[in-house]
Amino acid sequence: MATHHPVKVRRIYDDPLPTDGTRILVDRLWLRGLTKERAHLDDWCKSVAPSTELRKWYAHDPRLFDEFSRRYRTELQEPAAARALDHLRTLAGQGPLTLLTATKEPGISEAAVLCELITAG
Repeated sequence: MATHHPVKVRRIYDDPLPTDGTRILVDRLWLRGLTKERAHLDDWCKSVAPSTELRKWYAHDPRLFDEFSRRYRTELQEPAAARALDHLRTLAGQGPLTLLTATKEPGISEAAVLCELITAG
């Protein structure tokens, strides 16, 4: 069984913490007004983000999170997304990992779904 280091979900707009470890943006779109230097990213993993269609349907409506999570998990079985998720799992095995998102409520975001999948093994 693989050993996993801590995996966190944070807003990209929050200041980096020394405990963040590897910082990966998991949103499909770049954020207005934020430079790549200020983001302190190690990588931007667009291929693991939800499809534009799913993202627009969900619109971060808390009432839709369970269905969003189900649909997103299905999308993550597509080859490119599955490879990206495997990459995140590998990073989690190497040290602390922070999944970054721009959403105001990271606990109901794609980053939260990814965190659950990564930490579940």
